[in-house]
Amino acid sequence: MSAPNLTMHVATRGLMNTNTHLSTMDRECVALLPRVCEVLADSAKSLPDDTSLEKLLDWFTGLTKTGGSLLDACPCLIEYISTVIYNRALDPAVLSFTLKLTGLVAATEGNFETLQRLTLGQVYEQQHWQDAGLWEDPCIRIGWIQGLRSMMQHPKALHFFGMTGAINLLLQLQIDTSIFVASAAIQLLAHILLFFQPGLPGGCDGTERSREDKRTTHTCVKSPTLTEARHPALSEEYNAVMTAISEYLKKSLVPKENTQLHQSLQSLKLLALVLAQARPPLRDMLIGTVSGSLQDLVTAGYSRLTLPLMDVILAADSGSGLEESVPDQRVLCLLSSMLDINKPSDLIHAAAAVLRRGRQDTVHTARAVGIMMLPLEVITGQNLLGTHAAADQHRTSMTEQLKIKASCVSLLCVCLTNAPQIALMPQDVLPCAPVSLVTALLSLLRISSGQDAPSPGHCKDVGRNVIGSGKLQKCSLDALTALCNSPGAKAKMSDVFTVLIQYLHNPDSDPTVLHKSYQALVRWASVCADVSSVAEQLRRDLLDAVKKRVCDMRWEVRDSTVEFLGQLAGVRVFPQPAEKEEEEACACEALLGCSTLSILMEALRDQESYVRASAASALAQTLRRGWQQGAALTREQTEIVSKLLDILSEDTEGFARRAVIQYFITWFTSSSSNTFPSSSSPSLLKESVRTVLSLGSADLDWEVKVHTLELAELLLDEALSGQRGYRKLSHPYASTLQTHTGPQMIGQIGEESDVSSVLDTLMEQRVISALLSGLVDCDRPVCLKACRLLITLRDTVCPPSPGATAAGAMATACKASCKLQARGWGREIRTIIGMKMRADRDDSGECDETRDESVSEGDDGDVCVSVCELLRSLDLDERLAVLTQSSDHVHNSPLSLLQDILTASAAHTRPDTQPGQEVIVDCY
Repeated sequence: MSAPNLTMHVATRGLMNTNTHLSTMDRECVALLPRVCEVLADSAKSLPDDTSLEKLLDWFTGLTKTGGSLLDACPCLIEYISTVIYNRALDPAVLSFTLKLTGLVAATEGNFETLQRLTLGQVYEQQHWQDAGLWEDPCIRIGWIQGLRSMMQHPKALHFFGMTGAINLLLQLQIDTSIFVASAAIQLLAHILLFFQPGLPGGCDGTERSREDKRTTHTCVKSPTLTEARHPALSEEYNAVMTAISEYLKKSLVPKENTQLHQSLQSLKLLALVLAQARPPLRDMLIGTVSGSLQDLVTAGYSRLTLPLMDVILAADSGSGLEESVPDQRVLCLLSSMLDINKPSDLIHAAAAVLRRGRQDTVHTARAVGIMMLPLEVITGQNLLGTHAAADQHRTSMTEQLKIKASCVSLLCVCLTNAPQIALMPQDVLPCAPVSLVTALLSLLRISSGQDAPSPGHCKDVGRNVIGSGKLQKCSLDALTALCNSPGAKAKMSDVFTVLIQYLHNPDSDPTVLHKSYQALVRWASVCADVSSVAEQLRRDLLDAVKKRVCDMRWEVRDSTVEFLGQLAGVRVFPQPAEKEEEEACACEALLGCSTLSILMEALRDQESYVRASAASALAQTLRRGWQQGAALTREQTEIVSKLLDILSEDTEGFARRAVIQYFITWFTSSSSNTFPSSSSPSLLKESVRTVLSLGSADLDWEVKVHTLELAELLLDEALSGQRGYRKLSHPYASTLQTHTGPQMIGQIGEESDVSSVLDTLMEQRVISALLSGLVDCDRPVCLKACRLLITLRDTVCPPSPGATAAGAMATACKASCKLQARGWGREIRTIIGMKMRADRDDSGECDETRDESVSEGDDGDVCVSVCELLRSLDLDERLAVLTQSSDHVHNSPLSLLQDILTASAAHTRPDTQPGQEVIVDCY
């Protein structure tokens, strides 16, 4: 069959296909596709934005996942591919797109056969692109590779790959000057080896089976070769490819000179990628072929290749452990060799890699632990290793390496990063008790800050390299924080507090070091069951440090200090040995006394908004326990509320205003109804919440408005909790709510109360006005939250329809009315319900003069509307459907993309278009 006849045959088949697997939008896209293909195939209409091509390819990829054939759905692609590959004037981006698209089309055997009879050989022939002078463009090379990658899904594609001799070209491309081309080549080589490897579960040869094959039971027989009964020639083709790759790896792993290091590096990347997923036949063959070269590479000692080499060894080790009870001895030999190399820096990195692997064995893990702890022992003088033979073997070279300042800090940081993991290892692996690591870290921190002098001898020279190193201090503090739960660590509590407080006092500590010191204090305080173990002098020193740092010139330090006070307030400790839970206290009070409240109140006036926000959050944490216990409000707490409301109404930064809303949310959720000794607290909270809802709902910051709605949700939940049919919404504070009814801010609501009084109270508290304001807000998250809450309110208090009968309290709900002002959100709500009422009158045939008794207008122009009528008139369900659906379904759809392409091409061909006035494609 000739090419034109074949094209017509495929087109006819596509038209006859009903494309039932396509969505409505996909069918509309398919209808536009022939015109889009004409645009892409015309060099005069090339797109100014080639990202649209990637998005178009994404759409084609999505079509393949629906189970249909691309050629059946889009028959115009054959003519497009056949035309484009011979057009040398096209933009390389379009040609690269065509290469990728061709591979995607040929991913099924039927489409592959169709393309092979037409142009597949030309598309993936390197000489074709070289003759056109296009092969040197990386865009063409990566399109060629990724097209083949998409195609390699069935045996016929592998046969095509072998017949064209593409394997040699692909091996060359993995060391291409373009890192993107080289990476794509490695990915394709790995895919070929892994996809077609023998012994895969679900298919002996890893090939794509037809739907008929998948419906039948198939017994897989593992063997070194592929299933020759179904694909007689496939085993030979795969083995040829596998042999070519493995022989290339064997020769390229060991560089003959430094200029070949890049080739060795790329080979190691490919080998690690394959060994991590290879099954026994392939893995055994690869390890047998390259193990000698890998051993030579270990002996050569190229530092640049240490980590990639460890990746290969550990990939082989993890892969063998999954299939065999006895690990591969060749891999273990390589692992032992890596832990015996002479260069200290390479040795440390190799040991760290061993500790990161999933499996542990006593020999290699213990050896790696000893190597990792050696630098700490050398610099601190602590006896961490005892008579560890492997460590003693490298002690001299390690000491000399640590004398070099550049490598000293980096090696120690690697050791410190692994210290928490080491402390949790079994006793047969550790050469010392875990608490010894804490001692060594404290010693290192003292040396680094200049508090202690380095040990005499060689350690003195090494110690000079770590003094004042901020990087080392940060790593040490991270490790110390992680070690707070290690066995025996509590015995070092006093020493830890001493060192950390000294860091807080140190004028040379940078903001990040101070922040990490605070974090370490919080973590260690959380494991301190008895704060009496912390000396009184240390507590005074800590308070002095906090008072000093809260006045620091650097806002980051002030912010970390205020944040520390809030976090410490959330830690529960026991002031003295006690058995009763009632005797617990917060760590902030136990360690710092009552001074923190005044410190935080002063921080509310800080010039930096981050500090003000942290102060509001810290105050909420500090006062939470008193709220939970029902303590009476103090004068300071009343002043705090006044200051917070000032921030909410006057602060120019959104961070602080958000924190204020969170403060009142925490207050509300922490309070309980039966523990208030007086009415002062609920009264202040009631008045404050009303103001917060009013100010927050009118804020310009959308996050402030969302938090305001979260507070309104809590009030709504309390009000409706006694109503029949109420379904509680899940919100982020559900876990902190009391199991009993919260503070009686809106009256005791029981089954006997009527709905009208509930609605009146909600309006008095400005909950409903906050919800209505949010419904017409310009920010989608605010509208969505408000709409969901209004639906909950409507479904709970309003009858299903105006004519439906409702029993008891439900009938009284319509008596409650809401005032809508003639400005702001009230005007928008009035517009919405006015349109709804007019539409209802048109549907019912009533005249416009018919008066709705549920709406009454006052002398000041305000309108009072029945709450239930209002909730029904807002079309909340329809609004929710629109708000839930992202705008991407219209603006970022494939249909929009195709329309943009056509629009851009029309602009380019318009004769009156001036330079710079071209349509920019707004593709998703």
